[in-house]
Amino acid sequence: MTQRPTLSSRPETRAASRRELGWALGVLCLTEIVSWGVLYYAFPVLAADITVDTGWSTATITAAFSAGLVVSALVGIPVGRLMQQHGPRWLMTGGSVLAVASVLVIAVAPTLPVFFAAWLLAGVALSCVLYAPAFAAVTVWFGPRRVPALTAITLVAGFASTVFAPLTAALDQHLSWRATYLVLAVVLAVLTVPTHWLGLRPTWPNTERAAPAASTRLLDDPDDRPVRPVEFWVLAAAFTVNTVCLYATVINLVPLLHERGYSTTSAAWVLGLGGVGQVLGRLAYAPLVRRSGLTTRTVLVFGGAALTTGVFAILPGPYAALIVVALVAGNARGLATLLSATAVSDRWGTARFARLNGVFNAPMMLATAVSPFIGAWLAGPLGGYPEAFAVLAVLGVVAVGLATMTAPGSKLR
Repeated sequence: MTQRPTLSSRPETRAASRRELGWALGVLCLTEIVSWGVLYYAFPVLAADITVDTGWSTATITAAFSAGLVVSALVGIPVGRLMQQHGPRWLMTGGSVLAVASVLVIAVAPTLPVFFAAWLLAGVALSCVLYAPAFAAVTVWFGPRRVPALTAITLVAGFASTVFAPLTAALDQHLSWRATYLVLAVVLAVLTVPTHWLGLRPTWPNTERAAPAASTRLLDDPDDRPVRPVEFWVLAAAFTVNTVCLYATVINLVPLLHERGYSTTSAAWVLGLGGVGQVLGRLAYAPLVRRSGLTTRTVLVFGGAALTTGVFAILPGPYAALIVVALVAGNARGLATLLSATAVSDRWGTARFARLNGVFNAPMMLATAVSPFIGAWLAGPLGGYPEAFAVLAVLGVVAVGLATMTAPGSKLR
């Protein structure tokens, strides 16, 4: 006869819970690398073939892709509320189904309006399957142990381009871009839909009701601290401006180096080695948390982004020095990913995280969507990419200033 759990059996219950959480974390690591790979990194690999086959301009199809990112940012707000109430299992499984459907429509789109509509649909799916819901799930489930779990997800997902860019290119060599997307849709369906449904099973607490009661409050969360709108939005503005600095820089780094006479291969190596720095930055985040305060590490990471962008603006070479700067810049990007993932929970706890983070993340997603165009747009009237990078560095300094305004003891708090 099976005995009901008692106080003496609670260690075994906790062990089972840890196994369940470990399985859920493994599922999210897998589904994030696949979702990012198919829904984000496949497009730049296939863009040239799409243009040649359809006659649609590169600017036009890139606009469709960016429109999907904008939709993702806007839909992320209600998705955060749904996540808060119902948890990740239904949301991320449904998002995966929608993602598969959108990729299938992209693959068979007969006209440009249908292609645009497919990417708008993909934007809704992106809001349900990429970092924001995954981070919310891990933050609520793991509580005070969230940083190692978040680090694991971002480390694995950081290899999405490493895996899926060459895989997409290999498929494209033997198939059309449409057939390649069809194959990727099958990969997405097989590796994300059933795994989200079967793996995201840990109990989802009713965190909104739990927050006021001290006896049910999640461990070491500052859930009793009120969310002051001015502080929240100044912090969101700081992270959004920093996002523009980071991603406009990385997207426009190759054109900058071209303008200075470097070959495409040489420029690509500088960009690629920045990805190595990004992984190293994510590994360094947990030690940084242990050794620095919240505002201090925010200022350090934002300052690193501003500094490296400014150095790119004024440093034409030598090539080895540019590689070093790219590694440091990548380090700042890697740290910034985890910094943004923990910005809300570190200040206001995990009880309201899914809802608050949906709002907090929306302007950053918008910034990510428009950043590819900002560098090129600045380079035109300013006379070149070095001048554009100088302006981006100034934006990075603005982000640092905004972050310091939310420090303990500031008037905003």
